[in-house]
Amino acid sequence: MQRNYWPTTEWQAVDPATLSMDAEKLSELDPIITSEYSNINGVVVVRNGAIAYERYYNGYGPDDTHHVASVTKSIISALIGIAIDAGYIKNVDQKVLDFFPEYVPDAADRQKQEITIRHLLTMTAPYPFEDWYEPLDKICMQPDWVKYTLDMLGQKGSIGAFKYSTAGAHLLSAIITRSTGKSAREFANERLFKPIGMQEIPDYEMKSFGFEDLFGKNVKGWVEDPNRNSTGGWGLTLNPRDMARFGLLYLNRGSWDNHQIISGKWMDETTAMNPNNYGYLWWLREEDGVFAYSALGDGGHVVCCIPEKDLVVAIASEFIMNPRDRWTLIKEYIIPAVID
Repeated sequence: MQRNYWPTTEWQAVDPATLSMDAEKLSELDPIITSEYSNINGVVVVRNGAIAYERYYNGYGPDDTHHVASVTKSIISALIGIAIDAGYIKNVDQKVLDFFPEYVPDAADRQKQEITIRHLLTMTAPYPFEDWYEPLDKICMQPDWVKYTLDMLGQKGSIGAFKYSTAGAHLLSAIITRSTGKSAREFANERLFKPIGMQEIPDYEMKSFGFEDLFGKNVKGWVEDPNRNSTGGWGLTLNPRDMARFGLLYLNRGSWDNHQIISGKWMDETTAMNPNNYGYLWWLREEDGVFAYSALGDGGHVVCCIPEKDLVVAIASEFIMNPRDRWTLIKEYIIPAVID
């Protein structure tokens, strides 16, 4: 996709009609968000590389960062792709335990030794917990999160069955550090955020590891575990415009202003449809002939990419339990505003 401008420093906000979007249809978003999605703090809709719609709520503005929860996982996925492209990691089929030579698994634990980076990326590694009941609070009380997760890895179940795990994404962050010598935060700043104009994430040393420090109001920059690994499954703070930049990079198959930040091959693998509707730490969806892939975070954070419409929707939210599904908003108000 050829673009004549890139929002590396500044976004262009353009009259929706110029971007083949129906301004009247977009104007329906504001009242519906206010009445039915009251925990949304910011929305940025990008069409053809420019901002077609942008609104903020609840006292927030474009520069305010939000803890984007599991959107962090999709950033980690990008960093794994960049690390493979650069030769730090051989490929997705490299064994997880290759990166932790000091870890000695039980000799009888054959399954653990077979688990690869691909299994972590696609959430197809086995763990002992029930589906969607991961003991994150327990992990966060450990002095060594990586060892604790490696102990859990490969227990019960079989390789290949889908089981969503935030701790597995944390292992990927540790693998980035083991292979590049940099924390995921440092590697992201250098290889991903800076090249596309996202704000650099400053280093905030963790003072304590309580709920508010790890998940709540004290989250700043990018949360770290006690050994200073950036959290892989959550803990990153971004503003809505930078969320949109990240989506635009993906929409453009990893290319930004004539620079290939992530290989096109990685993009294709990441977003290849499969029975789990889950790529490399991205959620996949095909509905009414429209294919979308999304980075989703608890509470209603979204970076949704719809390639055939050249559309990115970034939504930042205040955390609440069981927020309304953002896809309904995108499907009923944003996609219909596109004039093909």
